[in-house]
Amino acid sequence: MRQILIPTDFSDNAMNAIKYALELFKYEKSNVFFLHTYQDEVYHDIELLNDKDFEKIIDEKSKESQENLGILLKNVKKEFPNPRHNYDVISAYNTLVDEIDLIVEGKNIDIIVMGTKGETNDKKLIFGSHTLQVLKYVSCPVLSIPSGYKYRAPRQVVFPTNYMIPYKRRELKLLCEMVFPFRATIDLLYVSSIERLSHRQEDNRLFLEEELCK
Repeated sequence: MRQILIPTDFSDNAMNAIKYALELFKYEKSNVFFLHTYQDEVYHDIELLNDKDFEKIIDEKSKESQENLGILLKNVKKEFPNPRHNYDVISAYNTLVDEIDLIVEGKNIDIIVMGTKGETNDKKLIFGSHTLQVLKYVSCPVLSIPSGYKYRAPRQVVFPTNYMIPYKRRELKLLCEMVFPFRATIDLLYVSSIERLSHRQEDNRLFLEEELCK
């Protein structure tokens, strides 16, 4: 059973990532968790509304989060009915990275799917701040979906590598299982001005070639 975590801020970009994920994994039995954290929203409101009680703001944001997740869940079940998928929602008063860390460990998450950007959708940036934090600090594969990118079945996957990262078998297995239903090919891409590989790079190269989709 695939364990998929999808953080959301209820933006169009987040919804686009959800649609992509549910299409990509439609053939797999999966537990899909939709996560919304609202600690940042609480502190943003406190800065603007100093006269409000702290606990009251937390309670308001908690209710708002749960209501929006409920609406999201209802819409997803209506638009993407799939007997292979179990859907659940998580609302948390926490930072996004800290909560994702807890969920990844507690629910043995296989992959995180999220938009490259959130609600702000700054066109000057390739990745939003939250996405960058997750990519940098969370020890779990992340699939990041660009703004406005529409789903289409993957036919060819480019795997860029400098052969410096010792990938785990579980990570390579995940990639292979993702592309298998589509019979997609995976091409390793290595670009360097140095012709020879180091011993470490050579070992990692052999491991990739031996383990990738065997």
